[in-house]
Amino acid sequence: MKPTSIEDFLRQAHQFYLPAVSIDNVIFGFHENQLKVLLLKSSDKNVWMLPGGFVGKKEHVDAAAARILKIRTGLDAIFLQQFYTFGQPERSNNRILVKALKSLTRKFDKNHWVLQRFVTVGYYALVEYANVNPHPDELSLACDWHDLDKLPELLLDHHEIILKALEEMRLKLNYQPIGYNLLPKEFTMKNLQSIYETLLGRKLDRGNFNRKMLSYGILDRKEKQFSGGAHKAPYLYSFNKKKYFKALEGGLGREF
Repeated sequence: MKPTSIEDFLRQAHQFYLPAVSIDNVIFGFHENQLKVLLLKSSDKNVWMLPGGFVGKKEHVDAAAARILKIRTGLDAIFLQQFYTFGQPERSNNRILVKALKSLTRKFDKNHWVLQRFVTVGYYALVEYANVNPHPDELSLACDWHDLDKLPELLLDHHEIILKALEEMRLKLNYQPIGYNLLPKEFTMKNLQSIYETLLGRKLDRGNFNRKMLSYGILDRKEKQFSGGAHKAPYLYSFNKKKYFKALEGGLGREF
């Protein structure tokens, strides 16, 4: 049963969800060579947080991550990558969490587990934020994109979770392709390099980048060239969908 308020959620929690396991989704948005992250604003204390929730007692954690993302933001059909489990004993002692939930749990003694220690499984995804229409659920006031360098005060250790997701995503760039859902069907190598440079936070040598990307075998070069620009027109490329998703599952096989 879908909760319609925090009080409703607390009434249901002990019956349907595991008391010590949660999910936190870090959704990065790529737009105009900038990285953003999707955050929710709590309807109770106006605190910002990641789109998260608890795992059902009979639910796979991957399915829980997708369900929570859909319910809390309206986003679905997004490839979520599990990246880390956060289980530090002190992570549940955040003053914001205690302040936000203490008054509610007094009303529902059987839900005291919400204030106990719990671990969270982190998932991340990278999307073109202009192509999605996020919206908050009944437990939230807003669902908005925030610049990574201008994050508000966050619930629990959500700031650390975001930084860890960024670190893991950068490591994955060495072994997994990106760009399929961030670029138009046809694009230039410069467009693709711009995405990698934004995610890595550094400039890349153009020649080395081109050679490595072509060596992965995931790009198809088009016969026609890009018509814009005063210099020699660059070739247009598209992702070979079959090879791209095979590389996404099995890795590229060499460091980028």
